[in-house]
Amino acid sequence: MPPLVIPSPGSSTGPRSADAGAAPSWSDAPYPVLVLDADGTTVVDRNRTARLLLPGPSDGSPLRDAPPSWLSEAHRRHAGGSPDAPAGPPGGRIGDRFYQARPTPAAGGGVAWWLVDDTDRRLAEAALHRARERADTLAALFSTLLSSLNVPRCAEVAARMAAEHLADAAVLITPPAGRRYAVTHARRGEPVVQETRQIDPHGVPGLAEALRGFPPVPARWINPDDIPDWVVPAGFAGPVGSVIVTPLPGHGVPAGALILLRSGTEQAFTPDEEVFARLFAARAGTALSAARLYSEQTAITATLMRELLPPTLDSVHGVEYAGHYRTAMDHERVGGDFYAVHPGADASQETFVVLGDVAGKGLDAAVLTGKIRNTLHALLPLASDHRQVLTLLNGALLTSRHTRFATLVLASVKRHGSRVRLRLTSAGHLPPLVVRADGAVEEVDTHGTLVGALPTVTVRTAETVLAPGETCLLYTDGITEARGGPLGDELFGEHRLRQALAECAGMPGEAIVERVQMLAAQWLGSGRHDDMAAVAISAPRTGPSADDDEHAGDGGPPGRNG
Repeated sequence: MPPLVIPSPGSSTGPRSADAGAAPSWSDAPYPVLVLDADGTTVVDRNRTARLLLPGPSDGSPLRDAPPSWLSEAHRRHAGGSPDAPAGPPGGRIGDRFYQARPTPAAGGGVAWWLVDDTDRRLAEAALHRARERADTLAALFSTLLSSLNVPRCAEVAARMAAEHLADAAVLITPPAGRRYAVTHARRGEPVVQETRQIDPHGVPGLAEALRGFPPVPARWINPDDIPDWVVPAGFAGPVGSVIVTPLPGHGVPAGALILLRSGTEQAFTPDEEVFARLFAARAGTALSAARLYSEQTAITATLMRELLPPTLDSVHGVEYAGHYRTAMDHERVGGDFYAVHPGADASQETFVVLGDVAGKGLDAAVLTGKIRNTLHALLPLASDHRQVLTLLNGALLTSRHTRFATLVLASVKRHGSRVRLRLTSAGHLPPLVVRADGAVEEVDTHGTLVGALPTVTVRTAETVLAPGETCLLYTDGITEARGGPLGDELFGEHRLRQALAECAGMPGEAIVERVQMLAAQWLGSGRHDDMAAVAISAPRTGPSADDDEHAGDGGPPGRNG
């Protein structure tokens, strides 16, 4: 077969018309060129560059040998005009490089294949693909982790994704609680296992340093034989072949450490993979740190909230108590209204009841209610003297940094036979209402100045007696000032409250409180409102006999002012 002549740039010589002796020839081309016969099974000629790439026979025989298999297949598809030929140029490996082959016709029916080195482009595309995959992995990790602010759940997700994308297995260790560490094991394709155990971080090279937030040591410095058994998850395939130990950076303090394991049959971690592992750990550490911070704040909030939430009321020393509280904002649990019941040491001692309303609403008001409740608790030894209690409370509020004031109503309650005797004092608060057995609603004649605003407190204490089945209601102005109705601009008012109470004659205190709150809520509709609180103090319908009443004495006529 006559050789194919390749024209040089700028030459008008074509491959079919060039003379073999013309210069320059195709053998001078910088690309490897192989000339195959019509069947594509034999290399019949090659240029100088192709001889360097594929030296051919070295025994002195003619330069005829088999081309690479992928090139032979491409040649047969090209010669036969196969319809299933790939859209792009054929390609394959020669040695450790990848080449694309582009055909041109050669004299005698053969085909000359120009080989273009495509290795660098493919490596760049592969690197770009890996970078995109890793970016997607980090985005998915962060999105999944931030969807949960639960520390064990975050650790589970991080370990599972690390095993799926970085190694055969992953172990995540969070900072210790005492002497025990939370350890999360994950194997690729297997359920995650979490446990709490005592471990020695110094038994794993680099783990103690990682838990303190120091930079990781390179994987090649860690001997897999030094890994203790507790690190390797159950069912791990084969011996450990390569290990990465990297810290999980947090907000100011480390969030833990991540150990990545590959079996002996897998490739060792490359420097590029170690960098990606550190990026992965940084994202996981940020999410774990946020979850831990949220958990700590939630625990603190729950502890403080227990002191601010209204208590659950029940029967105390033969007297029934019921309460209900609704904050101004449905998503809040505390506000500016509060109530508390402090039982006496025994049935012979008075029970001290307080219901109050702090100016404002929300958390700021709740903070002051907590202060008032704590102050009143400290003043319990003086609870029998309402005036002195309010005077001392007023002084405490005036000397505090708070500028809010409060209204309160105090009640001292004691059972006398089947009756319940109350001493009631209002400090700028709405007067209590008594629901008699016959449906009459009476206002207790007590009044006074609010606390936390004026240098002195002036109050008037009143007494009343509840017969069996009668109730005294303490309430805040959030109920009477609930604005709603047909046009949404009318107050619920004391008149409607009295009507509602008249219909509750003989009902248990819990039912009265629920009905009052329900009617106020219906009046409001979807409108805005202030905090609403109510406490019912009831004399039970069943109680001691009449002989006990006579033994107890009447203790003075109802309505006597103190």
